[in-house]
Amino acid sequence: MRPTSRVRAAKCQMLATSFFVLLLGFSVATMAVLMYFGDHFAIMIHVSLERNPYDAVHHWAFYVGISLAALLILGASLSTTAAVKEAQGLMAGGFLCFVLVFCALLQVAYWRFRSPSQVEDAMLDTFDLVYDRAVRSPSSTQWQELVAIQDTFLCCGKRSPFGLLERSEAELCQGEEAARKDCLQSIQSFLRIHQNIVSMLTSAGLALTVYAMLLSSFLWFAILSGYNLDRKGTYTVTPRAHGCQPQESSLFRHSQEGAYTSTLL
Repeated sequence: MRPTSRVRAAKCQMLATSFFVLLLGFSVATMAVLMYFGDHFAIMIHVSLERNPYDAVHHWAFYVGISLAALLILGASLSTTAAVKEAQGLMAGGFLCFVLVFCALLQVAYWRFRSPSQVEDAMLDTFDLVYDRAVRSPSSTQWQELVAIQDTFLCCGKRSPFGLLERSEAELCQGEEAARKDCLQSIQSFLRIHQNIVSMLTSAGLALTVYAMLLSSFLWFAILSGYNLDRKGTYTVTPRAHGCQPQESSLFRHSQEGAYTSTLL
């Protein structure tokens, strides 16, 4: 395959990869917004506690997700524009965005490997604090917050390992609410679904950014080497004004004048 054919194929692959990176960026942004403003997450962050264990994890996850989404969208936009216009600077900018996203995703994957249950533990600790305070003082605001959490997760209380419940705990789950699942199990099931989605997005992001880095670096060197595929030169055709005769070259005009003079002599 000739060098120009390889560069042309790389440009097509860069456009396709940038499209998938753009979709990934919007997916990450949507996931971050849903995790920040979703009812299940918002109900846990707005409980009245002096120290909410889930607060720091909640804001950290949102800001990381939005930053990654912005870098993915910016890198895809720069790479697409650079591939179409064969702009060396834009291609370098896209490569830098992909490098930053790759490093951030590696850190997220490492954090998920070292602390796979950190988010789950933080949310369960928050629920335990609200539950304990609500059981101790049923007339407090924690009781209303606990009821709101149970209605959001469609659960009721938490099961005692000994099967013994206090009076306030027994009053918490009555009637149809007694048939609901344990709140700890409901929270764990809900979080595992979102954690699986985050793992899928992280894996897809690592694969796409690695491939995008390879393509952008190859195209950057190709543009630097002068393999311009679409622009072989710029030619401007100036329209001739109406009634004007084409201008003859000076050499042709001088030869005609010399021949005419010799004829007269």
